Amino acid sequence: MFTLPRRLAFASTAVVGALALGAIALAGPDFGQSVENQAKAHSMQNFGIVQPLESSSQTSIDAATANANPLKLATFAKQLTARVVAVVPSAPVIDMIALWPNDTNPEWLIACNEQGTAQVGLIRIRIADGLTQTIVSSGLQSCDPVHRTPWGTIVFGEEAGSAGRLFEMIDPLNTTGVVVNADGSITGGTGAANLVWRSALGKLSYEGVGVLPNGVVYYGDEQRPSLGTPGGAYFKFIPTTLRTSTSPITSLAQSPLVSGTVYGMRLGLRNGATDYGQGSQTGRGVWVLASATPGANLRAIAATLKLTGYYRPEDLAFDLAELAAGNVRFCANNTGIEEYGNYGETICVTDGTIAQASTPASTPEVQFLVVGNPELAMMDNIAYQPGRGNWLIHEDGDQLQGNNDIWACMDDGQDADLLSDSCIRVATLNDLNAEWTGGVFSADGSRFFVSIQHNVTGKGIVLEVTGWK
Repeated sequence: MFTLPRRLAFASTAVVGALALGAIALAGPDFGQSVENQAKAHSMQNFGIVQPLESSSQTSIDAATANANPLKLATFAKQLTARVVAVVPSAPVIDMIALWPNDTNPEWLIACNEQGTAQVGLIRIRIADGLTQTIVSSGLQSCDPVHRTPWGTIVFGEEAGSAGRLFEMIDPLNTTGVVVNADGSITGGTGAANLVWRSALGKLSYEGVGVLPNGVVYYGDEQRPSLGTPGGAYFKFIPTTLRTSTSPITSLAQSPLVSGTVYGMRLGLRNGATDYGQGSQTGRGVWVLASATPGANLRAIAATLKLTGYYRPEDLAFDLAELAAGNVRFCANNTGIEEYGNYGETICVTDGTIAQASTPASTPEVQFLVVGNPELAMMDNIAYQPGRGNWLIHEDGDQLQGNNDIWACMDDGQDADLLSDSCIRVATLNDLNAEWTGGVFSADGSRFFVSIQHNVTGKGIVLEVTGWK
């Protein structure tokens, strides 16, 4: 038997011991958790928040408590404060919100009420005192998205399957109690001539909508996959006449949405763009001609063209820093289905410069920003926070691990991957039935307006959240 000299044997034992201690140290604290803890420790630096919430609320308050103080419906991260902007019995299912007349000093909120055609569809809320007035009294089916356009109008749409329509409105403060008819015409009330159905953008289940200053519009179809048919596709509308002016329009006839062509996104460029289909949900692709016919059923066209599909595309928002630099990038949520382990995702789509994106020859590219998990699942609305460049992601889940939350997620930095560098929980609901919807920031990123939808009071409740540093 070979025997080491005593000195070498002692040294060998010491090395083995050190390695063993190192192995124990590495096997102790989870490295991923240590990274998450670092993110929380630097939440002020990265998110402007002293301390994030550690977990989702497990509480579900009763209607009496919520009616007495609607703020009890939610818990916010330390330092953030909220006030009730409005409690609206006539619009109990408030969804997305647009700031009017601008994002810098908004005075009104223009909001969708996501109910049936017999109920109120679109309202305006005065921020100062919560005064609420009805714009569209009936005729809209599940009003969901609403946005202010760069030329000073409001666009709003229906989340209504293959029958959903997109409308445009001018002068929202002087349009009251109008009715949307089945044929798309507007009658009754005051200012019926201020609204029009923009049939050139086609029909689908409208949710995420993004409008460029020149009139190019990006939007998704909120649809699930079914029996091998892909889920919802993403589309791009290119106006017949691109808008070059920066002044507000004075007539709906001046809008770039009057006419144009719709293209659908299909990823997969290998072999001359032939490797599209399941498995090509990320990477580069092409814009395929979908329709130039007003009122086209884009959902049916997407299936025929085999456009790239996602599990229920929801809201989308432009990266305003990229837009200011002349580039097109937007991030969008696909819900997935939480109860079966498909936790959803946030994707980001680039489409070249604004000039390049104004033609069908641009090259869209999709990459993941946030991959869902049991804690951050079933993403719905998304808001870009000016100044910090973070993304606020709203949950609309089945509350498998607690109530729905709002997460603040950093964009990708200089590391090797393309994913968000960190996400923290900034708000949680204390109502098992409710969800966050419609969050939108003021121009400086300091004021955040958000709806608590499907809450226990049976009323629409909108909050203003402040306190970011």
